[in-house]
Amino acid sequence: MRRNSAGQLYRSRRRITPDQVRERRFPYLSWGRRGVDSHDVHRFLCDVADELAETRSELRQAVDENTRIKQALRDWQAEQANARAYQPTAPGWVAA
Repeated sequence: MRRNSAGQLYRSRRRITPDQVRERRFPYLSWGRRGVDSHDVHRFLCDVADELAETRSELRQAVDENTRIKQALRDWQAEQANARAYQPTAPGWVAA
């Protein structure tokens, strides 16, 4: 993956869709041999594995960012609650 001028990630190739995986057909071997060309199958499986690895990496980044944002929100909410509790104009505040 690369970053564009705005710093956003983008893919350098088309994504493999689930339908492409389900519908993929391999040519049969010629010369009287049975089955499909193992090189075609291996190449396709490598593409699927690459796509899966990239998707898992993106998911991990999203989960990490989500965790970071949630923690920042909790910290901010705690700071706001503490700041309100010590303001003289807060309801129920009594000077000592």
